[in-house]
Amino acid sequence: MKEDVQERASEVRKRLARAMPEPQCELTHQSPWQLLVATILSAQSTDRMVNRVTPQLFARYPTPEKLAAAEQSEVEALVKATGFFRNKAKSIREASRLIVERHAGQVPRTLEQLVELPGVARKTANVVLGTAYGIASGITIDTHAGRVARRLGLTKHSDPVKVERDLCGLWPKTSWVDMGHRFVLHGRYVCVAIKPRCASCPLSELCPASEAEGQGRWTQRADQEGVVVSSRGELRD
Repeated sequence: MKEDVQERASEVRKRLARAMPEPQCELTHQSPWQLLVATILSAQSTDRMVNRVTPQLFARYPTPEKLAAAEQSEVEALVKATGFFRNKAKSIREASRLIVERHAGQVPRTLEQLVELPGVARKTANVVLGTAYGIASGITIDTHAGRVARRLGLTKHSDPVKVERDLCGLWPKTSWVDMGHRFVLHGRYVCVAIKPRCASCPLSELCPASEAEGQGRWTQRADQEGVVVSSRGELRD
């Protein structure tokens, strides 16, 4: 059974690598600090909404020092559209303050230091380390990635930490960052929560939860997924 899961995981990696050779985080950012702030804001929100909010936020507060010194009410007004805006405004201000005071204005490069910052849990730390620094501290597990992993039978867990542990055991560390992005994007655009697009999914033959037979060759479906992801869901078949 364990061998079957490992074999399936290897094939999943191959097919998603075809669909997304160089997967990217969809949060718009120009620095590790901007990515950290954007990732904190993305909790219980969407990347698209965060990307609408952050240009004005970073234009007004372009450095950790300036955001740390900002008025809470002003930051709340700027991030309100992302939801839970009072807590998020406090978190990004306090995280910025600690980055200035403890880390000389630079976002830390270890998971242990990152999770000490307000608003930063393991998922956020993995996103920042992997995307900003190329450091494979783990595999990013959000709602989308967890759903994909369970449907594929690669984990039985709902706890993100346990899902991450299972997935990290299936692939080499050098692939963790990209596979985290691929699972998030695959879940966002193909393996969606309601009415997953199984017929156009390159993984349909591998998936125990597939609701439809894949149409055409998996390579064709993988290439189409690449187009859909690149267009951020605008170009669907």
